[in-house]
Amino acid sequence: MFCVSAAIDVLRSANLVSGQTFYHWSAISHDGEPVRASNGLTIKPAHSVGDIPAADLIFIIASMNLDFPGKARVISQLRALGRRGASLGALSVGSHVLAEAGQLEGHRCTIHWENRAAFREAFPHIECTSNVYEIDRKRYTAAGGITGIDLMLELVRGDFGADIANKVANNFQYERIRSHLDRQRVGREPDLAAKSDKLRRLTELMADNLEEPLSAGELAAAVQLSVRQVERLFLKHLNSTPGRYYMTLRLERARQLLRQTNIPILEVALSTGFTSHSYFAQSYRMQFGRAPSDERRTTF
Repeated sequence: MFCVSAAIDVLRSANLVSGQTFYHWSAISHDGEPVRASNGLTIKPAHSVGDIPAADLIFIIASMNLDFPGKARVISQLRALGRRGASLGALSVGSHVLAEAGQLEGHRCTIHWENRAAFREAFPHIECTSNVYEIDRKRYTAAGGITGIDLMLELVRGDFGADIANKVANNFQYERIRSHLDRQRVGREPDLAAKSDKLRRLTELMADNLEEPLSAGELAAAVQLSVRQVERLFLKHLNSTPGRYYMTLRLERARQLLRQTNIPILEVALSTGFTSHSYFAQSYRMQFGRAPSDERRTTF
């Protein structure tokens, strides 16, 4: 519901600020029947996927449950729209559905950080970034939450210019319009904006290199510091060693994969930088107090 509201209200505000009804929108469900959001509120669609009106851009929005009613019809319609050259977008987990429909092939995209690990396992050939939104030709994806505001503000900027986009942002008390190059806040990733640019860069490097972890020397060289200086940065700002912080990132990614996918546990271990199944299981139990197999049994 938040994704829907954030996106639509930017367009509503742009109409108000510009003094014209430039944007129009309609809600669509697979069968035209009302859809109940996870917060209990209901949206009454104007159309079903079988009678979508002419549109400049169509977004797919999905919840955490990817096995929703009417999914086959939605996938089929997305493929038909793609064949006709339609502009397609996705908010949050909707990117996974768009990829399933084959509409992100050869395109750059993004998805909510909680689902990025599962997405990359399912679609390893698709470039999925950790940025707040991506626009790649006729494909528009946002990571969910307030990132839909940033994406829609970019569309408004393209249609009306920066002045109108800024006025819309001001209406929402939106402090800064983020670009597609801004990263999502990822899991336990701390707010390092006011602390250290080099520390922020180090944590980003770690998050981007979980399958083949970088050595302490490689991390230090990337930010032109010594290994000891890197250790002091982590201890000062995060009260952790670089190795402990890196290990936690890898294990949290492993937990996401165990909860969101059914890939074998050994593959989960390998994809998060563990070459030994026993070491992975031991590390996982120390971090979360349960074995990886217990996590999988709880989830599926």
